[in-house]
Amino acid sequence: TTHYLFIVVVAVNSTLLTINAGDYIFYTDWAWTSFVVFSISQSTMLVVGAIYYMLFTGVPGTATYYATIMTIYTWVAKGAWFALGYPYDFIVVPVWIPSAMLLDLTYWATRRNKHAAIIIGGTLVGLSLPIFNMINLLLIRDPLEMAFKYPRPTLPPYMTPIEPQVGKFYNSPVALGSGAGAVLSVPMAALGAKLNT
Repeated sequence: TTHYLFIVVVAVNSTLLTINAGDYIFYTDWAWTSFVVFSISQSTMLVVGAIYYMLFTGVPGTATYYATIMTIYTWVAKGAWFALGYPYDFIVVPVWIPSAMLLDLTYWATRRNKHAAIIIGGTLVGLSLPIFNMINLLLIRDPLEMAFKYPRPTLPPYMTPIEPQVGKFYNSPVALGSGAGAVLSVPMAALGAKLNT
């Protein structure tokens, strides 16, 4: 019983770590301006929490479980904003699960080699998470119109919605988010493994 209780504690605390690493919800009113920050913080902290959690249990699949918990948390938050009168599309639930599945697959395919999970899995998460979430954001119905129609009272001035400029690859949030996420995921995963030992 104590063993399973400790697993739950690790899962909850790892989830809180990821949530507090930056904005874990895509608010429509500044989703595009926060995309790079989100990609960096969430890809690194997903890997840190998942590696820590996965090495503790030693079971492939725990990273996906961990991402599922965060997804549930976000759907609860989406429901809370919806209950306050904001439209359904005002919050976009981020996509963590596919990236976590890649991390689990790496851990399983390398026969539970923690160094391979950190290097290969961390890179895969850093590259895939921004792409999955950009596709997710592209499905929003008129994000700028909704942003100005339903402003949040807590919106800071520097987060005023702007027209996204993604015409050139070097100016693309996906390019910036993927590159920064992939570079930072590996050392942060190593930190997570260090904390686990």
